[in-house]
Amino acid sequence: MNQLQEQHYNFLYEQHLINLRLQGKRPSTIDAYARAVRRITAFFDKTPDTLTMADLKQYFNSLIQTHSWSTIKLDRNGLQFFYRYTLNKQWEWLSIVKPPQVKRIPDILTVKQVSDVINQTKQLRYQVFFMSLYSMGLRLSEGLNLTIHDIDKSTMLVHVREGKGGKDRMVPMPEHTLLALRNYWTTHRHALLIFPGLHVNAKTHMDKGGVQKSLKKVLRDCRIQKLISPHSLRHCFATHLLEQGLDLRSLQQLLGHASLNTTARYTQLTKVKQRDMSRAVNKLTDKLNITWSVK
Repeated sequence: MNQLQEQHYNFLYEQHLINLRLQGKRPSTIDAYARAVRRITAFFDKTPDTLTMADLKQYFNSLIQTHSWSTIKLDRNGLQFFYRYTLNKQWEWLSIVKPPQVKRIPDILTVKQVSDVINQTKQLRYQVFFMSLYSMGLRLSEGLNLTIHDIDKSTMLVHVREGKGGKDRMVPMPEHTLLALRNYWTTHRHALLIFPGLHVNAKTHMDKGGVQKSLKKVLRDCRIQKLISPHSLRHCFATHLLEQGLDLRSLQQLLGHASLNTTARYTQLTKVKQRDMSRAVNKLTDKLNITWSVK
């Protein structure tokens, strides 16, 4: 782009940011939608308001080959927002980018495996963090953003702020978790954060990349071959509570799900459900009267 085009792009980009803030988008959404405009602008080296249908098809075809579908969806939604609110144009080509509908069943650790993972974690901050994610069913970002003001020791509740969709919720805090959090906090005594970064007087929470790397290492040490991420501890929390007999409505509140259908998916992960299905399948095949061939 020449200097005039760069000035025009900077104006459009700033308007995009203003519109995102005016529409009440969360910081993570603003970052993602702003990145979508920067990425496509850099790809073509021209202002995004001059892109044609052919350009957009070319861009997303390239993106599909290099990025995950979660990134593609964010770019699609970010550009849709840019067209609608900044360019005042109708988004007419949404149908050309359709991520596949995939419903995966997450891997679940047993209670013993969760214990092994926490016990085998070498660094205290990660050990306590994994305990917190599992024992309170927290998302990675929810755990990282915990502050000392979120913990109410008198009621043994934790105020989870701005979860998915910007929703707050209250979750019970086990006594073991409170003791672990208190013990870890005394190692840094940060004025606000439970899990601050490593730098003295850190103003931000510890790095999520470090959390993910630590979990991968301990999974190798425990020789656990399942596909497990920090978010998997939340799945384990939900599945294990259902196995203990907790009702779906209560679990929905604990997890902060908007729809009970989302929570109901965990029923197929419980050992009880799997055992019942196994019994039914075996009962079905036991009725077969088969004479096997010699060869």
